[in-house]
Amino acid sequence: MTGKDYQELLIFMAIARDRSFRGAARRLGMTPSAASRAMSQLEARIGVRLLNRTTRSVSLTPAGDVLFERLPGLVAAVDTAVDEVVAMSETPSGVVRLNLPRVAAELTLVPLLSRFAAAFPAIALDLTIDDSLSDIIAKGQDAGIRIGGRVAQDMAAVRLTPDLHTAVVGSPDYFGSSFIPDHPRDLLRHVCLNYRWQQSQELYRWRFQENGRPIEISVEAGLTVDDTGILRDAVVAGMGVACLPSLLVAPLVASGRLVQVLEPFCPAQPGFYLYYPLNRYPSAALKAFIHFVRNAHAGSSREGGSDPTSHQG
Repeated sequence: MTGKDYQELLIFMAIARDRSFRGAARRLGMTPSAASRAMSQLEARIGVRLLNRTTRSVSLTPAGDVLFERLPGLVAAVDTAVDEVVAMSETPSGVVRLNLPRVAAELTLVPLLSRFAAAFPAIALDLTIDDSLSDIIAKGQDAGIRIGGRVAQDMAAVRLTPDLHTAVVGSPDYFGSSFIPDHPRDLLRHVCLNYRWQQSQELYRWRFQENGRPIEISVEAGLTVDDTGILRDAVVAGMGVACLPSLLVAPLVASGRLVQVLEPFCPAQPGFYLYYPLNRYPSAALKAFIHFVRNAHAGSSREGGSDPTSHQG
């Protein structure tokens, strides 16, 4: 069985659990069309129809029922066996080269660095902080961390965080001299601080939802910057309001240094995933890093309603 074959079975298992391509794709950090394509390839490969599809529902065929009954236990056994082998192997050593955006580093990796160094002193981490969507293979890197929807389909991916929500925030001083917005369109009368993507140089689009309908606001930015840390500091300093990942500003909101507004209008998006090439056999050092980070984030991933060992190709 190839890595791609295994990947298709994991996608089938997620669809069978959710009875939905869209729901499964969201949990796996991929598009519904990619999930549908994977299922068509799986059914063609084994020569058996596993899913009944209509425009409104997904159900299992008798063959799909048989496969889904046995598959979760087999996958769990494989994951357990891999964990045991990693634990029994000689001390992993070498360099793990990782590409990740600044916000992902701060939220998912920095809190774990000292623990990882203590557990694996022979492994050196080489981190490239990169907010653009770089090709890790072309750059000679081993793995990366990205928002689920931005992970390429030829990668295996491990969920690290629950779904993320955007948060519109401003300082108490700023709102003390202005007003609290009740609707996203009120932002047009506020000083907005915006993010610019490094690679494309495109401005971040402020997207909201109201009664299931998308809303997009084109803000006039008083400050534009391609670094989320600087953007957060500018908001704390009272320069205006910004739209940032909720996990990034949650401690500041909890301490009262920032005020979060428009929460009912802020949609969720797939959380952060650790990803690596499917067509490469990972080194002992990379396997140790993957298992360490996956286990460290397992609790928060389950809180987000997803299996922390789920993969996406």
